[in-house]
Amino acid sequence: MSNHVISSSDPNALEKLNEKLEACQKSQTFMKEVNTYYRKYGTCKGAPDMSDTLAETIDRRIKTTTHPWETVPFPSYDLSGNSAEIKRLQKRIGEIMRNREVGFKGWKFEGGEAVINNDLNRLQLFFDEKPNSEKCAVLKRKGFHWSPREGAWQRQLNDNAIYAVNYVDFVKPLDGRKPTDLQPKASSRDTGER
Repeated sequence: MSNHVISSSDPNALEKLNEKLEACQKSQTFMKEVNTYYRKYGTCKGAPDMSDTLAETIDRRIKTTTHPWETVPFPSYDLSGNSAEIKRLQKRIGEIMRNREVGFKGWKFEGGEAVINNDLNRLQLFFDEKPNSEKCAVLKRKGFHWSPREGAWQRQLNDNAIYAVNYVDFVKPLDGRKPTDLQPKASSRDTGER
C-alpha cells in the first residue's frame, strides 16, 4: 500500500483513492481473519493467504514479546488505525464526488474574473491588474495563494472556498449578489463568516 499523498487536483484522484481504499479494506479483512485464526489455533501457520515464512515470523514475535498488548498477530491499534484510514478515504472520495456533482459556477467581478477550474480542483481569481498589498493580504487570509504557473490567486475548490469569497468585497459578482448565491446547489449550511 502506497503512502504517497493523492492530490485532489490529480485528474485520476478518484481512481487512485478507490484503489487505496480497496487495499485498506483487503488489509482489514486479512488482519481480522488472521487474528481469528490465531485465537482459534494458537498459530498463524495455515492462516488464509499467509505464507509459512510470515506465519513463523509472527508466531515467534508473539511468543517472545514482552509487550502484553501483542497477544495476537495484529494488535487492536493496527486494526483501528487502518479502520480510521478507511473512513478518511471514504470521506475524501465522497467530498471529491460531491464537488464534481455540485457544478460550481464562476463569475465576473470589477477588475477580473473568478474561474472554476475543475481539472485542477481550484477556485481561481484572475485580476486585470496586479492587486495591491492590502488586497493580497486579504486573499491570503481567506486561504488563497498566488500561482505563477496559473497566473491566478487560487485555493482548493469546495464550499469553504465559495464561502470565503463572500467576504472579499473586491471579488463580488458584478450583479451585487454573493458568490454563494450564484452556485446551483448551495449548501444548506449557515453562511455566517468562517
